Amino acid sequence: MTVRRAEEGKPVQFNTRLNALFATRLPIVAGGLQWLSKAEYVAAAVNAGVMGFITAASFPDDATLRAEIRRCRELTGGRDFGVNVSMLPKLPSGDRTDRIIDIVIDEGVPFVETSGRSPELYVRRLHAAGTRIIHKVPAVRFARKAEAVGVDAVSVVGAECGGHPGMDLIGTFVQAAIAAKSLSIPLAVGGGVGTGAHLVAALALGADGVLIGTRFLVSAEIPAHPDYKRHLVEATETGTDLILASLRNTARVLRNETARIVRDLEIRGAGDIETLLPYVSGEVGREAYRTGKVSQGALSLGQSVVFADRVEPLADIVARIEREATDALDRLATQCGRVARENDHGL
Repeated sequence: MTVRRAEEGKPVQFNTRLNALFATRLPIVAGGLQWLSKAEYVAAAVNAGVMGFITAASFPDDATLRAEIRRCRELTGGRDFGVNVSMLPKLPSGDRTDRIIDIVIDEGVPFVETSGRSPELYVRRLHAAGTRIIHKVPAVRFARKAEAVGVDAVSVVGAECGGHPGMDLIGTFVQAAIAAKSLSIPLAVGGGVGTGAHLVAALALGADGVLIGTRFLVSAEIPAHPDYKRHLVEATETGTDLILASLRNTARVLRNETARIVRDLEIRGAGDIETLLPYVSGEVGREAYRTGKVSQGALSLGQSVVFADRVEPLADIVARIEREATDALDRLATQCGRVARENDHGL
């Protein structure tokens, strides 16, 4: 990995295994966001120099998914992008994963982001078609397994992340340092990542880049109601809750009325799937994104929402992260130079 300034006043140039894998300017993955990672958002990510993924589960049938992939290809001018394939931990009846993989291959999509159960069943097919796989996990032990079955890269998320941080709730800094020593394939780390300083810190810990979700939720291209985005802009790092531990499927979500009800039910021992599903089903969340009524729905949200300080085009958010990374590296250079001078003087 190399990180260097091209010229004074110019952005930092990154050369890590992650941006080499995706052929992106920056080692940043804009992870798939259920109901929200559609063509306009993914194309904005790719055009801004990071990798983005259409969430396959956001589309009700094969035809609409194909249409979205083709729309994204138009918007990116043929640049590479990916499809997110979220798989439940156990194979349910009616699972669409096989059909989604077929569509990815048929459409020539070069990357997939998988999560949930192991992607082992699909690795050979995808590789034969020239598709690379980055698998997202909430613990390093799962990352080791993913590497063993042949994925091309992994994302390891810490307890700060929105969505599913796993049952162990290990923080991102700890996860990153362990993963960097444990893996030989490219590594992205996520959870609480919202600034360029986080990117520099992740690289210092041995990662090859970062995974960002929550910070990008206030981008202009996210297809959600303005009231939802305004709510996020006003939120702080304490604006999330952990729910669904009773189902061994812990989720970090926006602190709202739904989260309060679910937590109360779980505390009272009523946390079975039949009781909780009316509150946490994806359709309830989808309606909240559509209407802006953020009191309802289990809306995935990470603690890095505190950095989502205004609604703006995704390209502008990425540009800010680049500038922040440059500033962070300048601070490090100043600090390291001061330490070196003090050592030279025997201080």
